[in-house]
Amino acid sequence: MNDTASTSRLSASAYALLWSAMWLALMAAMLKFRPLMPVDETRYFAVAWEMWRDGHILVPHLNGEPYSHKPPLLFWLMNAGWAVFGVNEWWPRLVAPLFGLASLFLTSMLARRLWPSRSTVAVAAPLILFASLFWTLFTTLTMFDMLLAFCALLAMLGILRAWQDNKTDGLVWLALAIGLGALAKGPAILLSTLPVALLAPLWATSDNNAEPETDSDDLDLTPAAPSSMWDRGWKQWYMAIGFAVLGGIAIGLAWAIPAAIVGGEEYRYAIFWGQSAGRMVDSFAHGRPWWWFLAVLPGLVLPWTLWPPSWRSIRGFLDVGKDNGIRFCLIWFVPALITFSAISGKQLHYLLPVFPALALLAGRLLVDYHSNSPDQVSWTGWGLHIPCALFIILGVALSVAPFSAGLFELPVVVRETDFIWGLVLALLALSILFLTRSTVSLTGRLSAISILSMALVLCINLSLRPVLTERFNMKEISQKFGNWQRAGTHLAYVGKYHGQFNFLGRLSETIATVGLQAPDLKDWLAENPEGRLIYIRAELPVMTTPVHVQPYRGQYLIVIDTAQALAHPTILD
Repeated sequence: MNDTASTSRLSASAYALLWSAMWLALMAAMLKFRPLMPVDETRYFAVAWEMWRDGHILVPHLNGEPYSHKPPLLFWLMNAGWAVFGVNEWWPRLVAPLFGLASLFLTSMLARRLWPSRSTVAVAAPLILFASLFWTLFTTLTMFDMLLAFCALLAMLGILRAWQDNKTDGLVWLALAIGLGALAKGPAILLSTLPVALLAPLWATSDNNAEPETDSDDLDLTPAAPSSMWDRGWKQWYMAIGFAVLGGIAIGLAWAIPAAIVGGEEYRYAIFWGQSAGRMVDSFAHGRPWWWFLAVLPGLVLPWTLWPPSWRSIRGFLDVGKDNGIRFCLIWFVPALITFSAISGKQLHYLLPVFPALALLAGRLLVDYHSNSPDQVSWTGWGLHIPCALFIILGVALSVAPFSAGLFELPVVVRETDFIWGLVLALLALSILFLTRSTVSLTGRLSAISILSMALVLCINLSLRPVLTERFNMKEISQKFGNWQRAGTHLAYVGKYHGQFNFLGRLSETIATVGLQAPDLKDWLAENPEGRLIYIRAELPVMTTPVHVQPYRGQYLIVIDTAQALAHPTILD
């Protein structure tokens, strides 16, 4: 059975509908059952809210001060949706995930460009990407890196279009991708795009894909040898790439220069140095050792690290000297990994923009391994036993965790999880194992694993719903703060305030921040005899009865009034 030959355009469209439906189901559940997560998601919503409320379109603000940590594209898109639909919570929560969904389609398009004679890769790669728990989890969150991943994929398509088709519009795509990426997360877009463009001589050869499979349904996208546009060789290529990069930088500077003028000296320094080059020399945030990404990478590609065909297909790397697409993906991923490892600050989501390269590689290797396997029965033997066993174990663990918290000294919050969703996951995994026991279709098995990955993320969130509702949901208290403000009560937050309540409470003014400097708390109390203080502590106060108290991320959010603070001055120590 040749799985590549059996994949038609119609079936490819059906699989696209499948991953779109899985994305829709996942996001619908997240919007319904998961609150905005403090402090990151609530902070980004706060910046967008202040942009909407105060008209700070050019320079994003947080708590009345210029917000230099991120460029404005995400906040612009949030505000654009509000201009159409009115101020709401659902639209901003969909912005970044929509880019994640679009990235699946771009991954499929990129696969068709890289391996035009292997149409199954265009189906397999998006399924592998969506099924990777790292991607599935982050596709539900409001993160800048999903925008960056989309821009990186668009840049890759632009580079391939420029080389394969000898068309300048590919360079326009590249410039647009770099510009949008810069507006999404600054110069980081260059780490995800420039290596492929600059190292083109290593992958852009005319003998792409040795011994290609025939597939009558494929478009004729075979890469063209340098001619016409590139007839003067690599000098012409690098000149064109240089102009495209300059065009992208110009798009970013079209915002950055006016914003730097309006935002002031401190903001100007931050956006041009502190949040870009500064990260490479100073470990001021998220500092980790150089080998950290290598250590966590096997976990990021779960469940594929536990699937035997994934390991068996690695022998396909022997074709790296013959296959331009494999070299393309390696050049896309490896330099970025090395660079991110050298940078002092490291976070998991930094790898999202280059993660599709791994999905493309895995899709290419698995398709060839499956097509060339002399014994297709072995696919039935291995089947989905190990991945399904993993999901069954995780489901059972979710179910028994609430009853084992005391026995194994697990966190107290584990006792509050809902055990039923672990059983749902385990039963689903058993059902899929039973239903797919006789099929040897690669795309069918990838689809099954994708469904299980989606179900795992969904069941984890539903299991945690009681915890998230009690300890992370800021909507009710935020609305109370908004009502107090509108009634004339002034509020202050003791310590560093991340804007957790600004959007959810539709606050009309900034909550004052006190306690970071010695006299400011005393001065604020003197100036606001009817005011109220918000603070976070690990233990409840015993000297007074707070105006409001609720659990907050393993601690307590406490509100007291000025009179209580003055009567018990040590309460805030």
